[in-house]
Amino acid sequence: MHTVPDGVEVVASRDAARHLDSPPLLVVDTVTAFLDAHGVGHGPIAWRRIGDGQSNVTYLIERGGDRVVLRRGPRPPLPKSTHDMVREARVQRILRGHGVPVPEILAVCEDESLLGVPFYLMSHLDGTVVTDTVPARLSPLAQRRATSEAVVDALVALHRIDVTEGELASLGSPDGYLRRQVERFSGLWEVNASRGLPAVERIADWLGRNLPTGGTASVVHGDYRMGNLMFAPEAPARIVAILDWEMATLGDPLADLGYLTATWSEAGTPSTPLELTPVTRAPGYLTRRRLADRYRSGTGLDLTALPWYQTLALWKAAIFCEAIYTRWRRGERPHDTDFGPSLEAGVPRLLSTAAQYAGLIATPRV
Repeated sequence: MHTVPDGVEVVASRDAARHLDSPPLLVVDTVTAFLDAHGVGHGPIAWRRIGDGQSNVTYLIERGGDRVVLRRGPRPPLPKSTHDMVREARVQRILRGHGVPVPEILAVCEDESLLGVPFYLMSHLDGTVVTDTVPARLSPLAQRRATSEAVVDALVALHRIDVTEGELASLGSPDGYLRRQVERFSGLWEVNASRGLPAVERIADWLGRNLPTGGTASVVHGDYRMGNLMFAPEAPARIVAILDWEMATLGDPLADLGYLTATWSEAGTPSTPLELTPVTRAPGYLTRRRLADRYRSGTGLDLTALPWYQTLALWKAAIFCEAIYTRWRRGERPHDTDFGPSLEAGVPRLLSTAAQYAGLIATPRV
């Protein structure tokens, strides 16, 4: 944990922030006053950045024995309709009332004058997010299988919630969801691309001509992957929280399954920049096919069109990764020495894999 501001990402006061070329992410006296106003801890604060997100920013805050998590968007200016922390907090409050495992929302700040963007505080949960290492308690083969099954079962439970009544019905309109996704991300490519990649338009055309029809409606998380799940600190494998609800809406549940399976690391398959939990390549974890089979058993949904949703997932991933790559090339991610530059080859690799799911190029299936 840090207790001394670095003068760039974290500064001591709003006065110090005024002298920076780029706005800080945390202002210590401002955060301290906000904690005071909401009765969180006492005395000085300590902080540590947590999570692997390339977009929104999350900090663990400690104060006088209390631990909370502060979540905010990146530095402004922000693209319209993105990084809406107020909506993300509201989504979690609603879902918590339906038994979805999410952190408790403690306070929401809509006043952009404090940190430059809205932010919220949520409870800190004791658990583990599995990415590139496996905790010892989840390492036995039986627990690896149980981990995979827990991932699917939590998604099944989310998708079985009735979204036709109450506050959930206000989270979005499921009608036309898939077409809107294709149109929206096509527009984002035009705005954010810094190079010509013909595969983007080719795949967009294929997606538009092959839209699935007759799907059911559910809550769609929008970024459902193992890196956004927190597991309990003890065996057996059990999910205590689903995290990162920025893109949640109402729509076609198979969009989540397509994303989960298309980004799931599996032995013998090429890697992409969106395989953020590589440990599942190891023995014991379910394959993509078996993940889908378990989901089908839990929901009874027809998965014939799953390759379409997998194509959509990777095509969308290529487009938002290109936006990150463009920001890196412009010097807007000065401390990014790994992920940003990797996207020069990573975005074309995502598009190639998407085209394989669509059957637009030969697929070396394993």
